[in-house]
Amino acid sequence: MLQNSAKTTPKPGKLLRKTFFNRSVHEVAPDLIGATLLVDGIGGIIVEVEAYHHTDPAAHSYGGPTPRNAVMFGPPGFSYVYRSYGIHWCVNFVCEQSGSASAVLIRALEPTHGIAVMRRRRGLSDERLLCSGPGKLTEALGITKAHNGLPLDAPPIALYARKTRPEIVTGIRIGISKAIDLPWRYGLRGSKFLSKPFPDRIVRPLRRRHSA
Repeated sequence: MLQNSAKTTPKPGKLLRKTFFNRSVHEVAPDLIGATLLVDGIGGIIVEVEAYHHTDPAAHSYGGPTPRNAVMFGPPGFSYVYRSYGIHWCVNFVCEQSGSASAVLIRALEPTHGIAVMRRRRGLSDERLLCSGPGKLTEALGITKAHNGLPLDAPPIALYARKTRPEIVTGIRIGISKAIDLPWRYGLRGSKFLSKPFPDRIVRPLRRRHSA
């Protein structure tokens, strides 16, 4: 049986379905902050993401479909996993209607489930460092190319809605050379599990909300 963190963790909300992702990537991205991502029961609370729109030069889909990014051009609610710099896997959630090719990169988690397994996979004990970056969290959760194109609402992946609306901060994205000024990185205000600190600027809640 998987060992959870000793600290008390609020139970996640209800499971998110593909319909959650069938809307603007700029609505989905901040709405994922506070949601819980588990892969084979291992994972935690999403505390940092980045949005990539198909009109964005930094998006993998900007130049059109390729064998690598094909899943981005399909229906929403599926995982897009790619190799970064030939070293780390990164996991994204495909959003918007088929053909839009927009996605949210999951950048950091607060570990809550299966922490002993994550420590073994990452070879370290500090919880703050287990999932504090896109490559770190995929290693901790065991995400590889085998997870590319999998539905986000069926095993081995489970996504649970947040139960309360957190304070969210925004800033420019990290590690890109194009469209570097777009404030499309979102994070949980005050979280110690972020990959990099944010300027203390709170995102105003969007008027149109999704009922998960």
